[in-house]
Formats: sequence, structure tokens, C-alpha cells
Amino acid sequence: MAAAAAAVGAGKLGAGGDAVAVEVRLPPLSEADPLLAEKKMILEKRNLSCEIQIPVACSAVDALKLLDHIIEAARVVYMDELELYFAGDDVGPFSARNELESLNLLLKTMKKLLLTSNTAAKEVLQILHDEIVVKLKSVGKSDNAWMVVQTQNHDAEDSLLKWGEHLGIKSRLQIAYFQGAGRGMIASESIGVGDIALEIPESLIISDELLCQSEVFLSLKDFNNITSETMLLLWSMRERYNLGSKFKPYFDTLPANFNTGLSFGIDALAALEGTLLFDEIIQARQHLRQQYDELFPLLCTNFPEIFRKDVCTWDDFLWACELWYSNSMMIVLSSGKLSTCLVPVAGLLNHSVSPHILNYGRVDEATKSLKFPLSRPCDAGEQCFLSYGKHPGSHLLTFYGFLPRGDNPYDVIPLDLDTSADDEDITAQSSATTSQTTHMVRGTWLSTSGGFPTYGLPQPLLTYLRAALGCEVDEPAAEADMKESDKVVLETILSIFSPMLEALLPEQDDPNRESASWDVKLASDYKDLQRKIVSSIVTSCTSALENL
Repeated sequence: MAAAAAAVGAGKLGAGGDAVAVEVRLPPLSEADPLLAEKKMILEKRNLSCEIQIPVACSAVDALKLLDHIIEAARVVYMDELELYFAGDDVGPFSARNELESLNLLLKTMKKLLLTSNTAAKEVLQILHDEIVVKLKSVGKSDNAWMVVQTQNHDAEDSLLKWGEHLGIKSRLQIAYFQGAGRGMIASESIGVGDIALEIPESLIISDELLCQSEVFLSLKDFNNITSETMLLLWSMRERYNLGSKFKPYFDTLPANFNTGLSFGIDALAALEGTLLFDEIIQARQHLRQQYDELFPLLCTNFPEIFRKDVCTWDDFLWACELWYSNSMMIVLSSGKLSTCLVPVAGLLNHSVSPHILNYGRVDEATKSLKFPLSRPCDAGEQCFLSYGKHPGSHLLTFYGFLPRGDNPYDVIPLDLDTSADDEDITAQSSATTSQTTHMVRGTWLSTSGGFPTYGLPQPLLTYLRAALGCEVDEPAAEADMKESDKVVLETILSIFSPMLEALLPEQDDPNRESASWDVKLASDYKDLQRKIVSSIVTSCTSALENL
């Protein structure tokens, strides 16, 4: 990953010593970045530079053209593996995360330049600064179009906020209920980029460091090599019913049922047949059940005063697992240790693929608090979203119990390709395009190119298949040869996805879907998403073949 801030150059000087241009420099690509070679190649291919001179006297139109150039370069710098795989000739935006990282970097740079530049330079820099703010406001703006705030009693949540404020929590957010989404948090006032929306004292963060002070830890630290993660689950099972717990206001706000994919019933699992998620959920539940059987009733027998049978049931254990899966955050504590933690109040923030809060994973050593700064503005009364990470819908459904609104760039279908071609030859022939060894697809509507040469499909996959199927064409080649090569590749992709689409098609429309249980609805929504992705691939290939 690139450095957190860009360097600021003095720029070119005129005869009188005044700057005639201001230089903006992006952080250099890290030599440790596994995507370094690919990123360098993209920058060179697109004639993009991480250093750009902005003439002080240039017009607003020319200044904005230069800004577009440096934004495109920043997007490449902040590309992750998945974005690089699907980029092709696209110049971005590649994802909300990538766009927010890029624009926030440039906003910080412009603010520094405005503080240090002379009067002549400030005018053009202010134009660039204001345009970056406009772009940041436009990221994810549609997220709240569907938001409907419900009037609902939330005394427990209000008590949690009062408890937290009494113990040092600082918040510019308040709790609200949303139709179809449950609880969330809205801005109680307009909050700008870089401002802190929420601040949690480290003393209120539930981690394995807190665990060390509990009787669960003292009793189990030498018992059967139980890990700290398992002990945190056991601690949560007990603490949920502890009337004298310091964290009672927090546990009082937690739902009796988390309604994640781990709690799916038989009908919901049946609705997932034909998808990879069916096997994933079954395997996850089997793993948890095995873990439970290894712990109980053994712990109840050996430590009856700590682990009562009535609060150590399978349902209690599954509840604790779902709590940690759906509410935990990876946090670097002030000790420097990276820990899986529960963070009261912050757990009420909902996820979005276009979040307001993107970077929040480290306790501030000076204030001993966890701060949640905004990466894009949030207006008063607007729902404030947090990023749970770069997860596909299958992960979010299984461990969090929802599918995000809008297009999720991480909803990919991995491919297990079986070809008769020599793997080493294929790797060598496709290395000029990518270092990927795993191939995947996603909805072709996310691609900006629906025609030749990619047809909305990822370039690395096409390159691999051309090599694997022995139908690569040396340039320059006759148009007929290129079309014949693409025909073989597209027909191969169709042979993979047409049967998959048939398996995903519903036998008939279900008129009772709206009255179905929560888990059947969620499973059906996920299957609809998979069908949409596979259908887009089949449609793109079919259309391309018709036009060859």
C-alpha cells in the first residue's frame, strides 16, 4: 500500500523567485507491493505520472484536466488485486474504496499546498481543492435514496449512548431505525471529510487484553490449549447474563437473534441449492458444532460455577459466534497488538460499499481512544456508513446477515479452470498481462467495455483461455483469425456458464415470497444476485458471438 500522504513540491520558480507552477507528487509505489510491476506497467501504458506540474496561471478548465490526470494516477497507486484484475483499459473509478483513498490523498495534499503556497498559486489550488470536495460528495450519494427512517422505541440504545458518554465516548451520531435495514446511525450534524464522527475510549473496547482480567481467562488459561478467541466467545456467553457486568448496557442492546446465514433453516438452505454458498454455510455450521461439542459438556463438568448448563447451550454458543462474526473489528491497540475486538456503539454502524468511514483500525496512542474519521462528507440526518471490509455478498450474508445495496465490486465468481494445456506454458504466455493464478468473473455491467477486445469480461481470463485453448493470434493478424480465436474462447465460457444459469433459474415464480421467513427471503435475494451475474456473462458472450 502507498504511503498515507503525498509529498508536496515547491514547483518551478520564475525569474523573480515566485513559483510559476506547483508540483503535486503522489507517494512512490512501494517496492514491497506485490502488484508493483503491474501498476508500473499501467502507469506507463496510460502515460500517467505520479508527479505533475500545475501552472499557476493556467485556466480553471486546464487545471481540472490536470486534476483528472493526477486522479487517474492515484487510482492506480491505490489499486488492490481485484481492481487490477478487472481494470482492463478502464481508467476508473474502480471502486468506492479506491476512489475515496485517491481523493482523500489529494485533498490532504491540496490543503498542505494552500498553507504553504504564495497568493498567486492559491487561486488555482483552491479551484482544485473545491473540485475534489465536489467529487468526494458525489461518491455513494445514492446510498440514502432508499433510506426510510422509522419511528421506533430505542430506549436500550439511548441508554447505551448515555452510558458511553458518561465513560468518555464522543459522538456526532445518533441511533435510528431504517425500513428493511434495522438499526443504524445518522449524523446529528453535518460532518466533513477528516472530522471525527465517533471516538471510543480504549477502556471500553472488548478485547483479549480485557479478557486477561476475567475469571474465564484465569480458569481456562492452562486448560486444553484453549485459544484467546475461544475464551472470548465463552466470556461473551456468560457476560450476556451477568447483571453486574460493566458492559450490561451494551449487551442489553444486542439482539436475541442475529439472523445471519449461520442460522438459516432447512427451507433457506434448500433455496441456496445450486450455489457455492450452500456448501460454505453447511461447512461453517459443521465446524462450529464440532467446536461446541469439544467444549461442552466438558467445561460445565470441570467448572460448574463458571459454566452453567442453562447458559451454555448450542443456541447460546451460536449466538456468541454470530456476535463476534457480525460485530467484531480488527483493531491495533495502544500496546501495538492487532486484536479482534467488540467496540460498543460503533457496532451500530451499518456497512456500505460506499462508506463514509473507511479507515479506523488503530487506537490513537496520545488519546488512548479509537477514532472514526470520515472519508466522505455526511450531512445532518444522513445515515453514516462504515466499511466492514472488502467482502462479497456471500461473506456478508453468512456472517453478517445482509446483502449490501447497489453494485458490490467484490461479488465475484471464482473459476476452477481445467484445461489440457501445459500450466507452465500458460503462465509464461499470460504473464505479460497479470501475475494472477486464480481467475474469476463478475457482473459484466460493471465493465465500461462491452465489445471487442474484452466483451465486458476480464482481460486476464481471456488471455489465459486463449493460451490454454491454443488459439492465440500473433499481431498483426488477419481480422478473420482474430474473430475465430475469440469465437473459441467465448464458446468455452458459454459452456461453463450456460449450465450454471440453468441451475439457478427458478422453477416458477413464487407468489408468497414477500410473506416468506427472513432467511428464505435472504437466500432468495442471494440466488437472484448470482443469477444476475451469471446471466450477464451468458448475455455478453451470446451477443459477442452474434456480432463476430
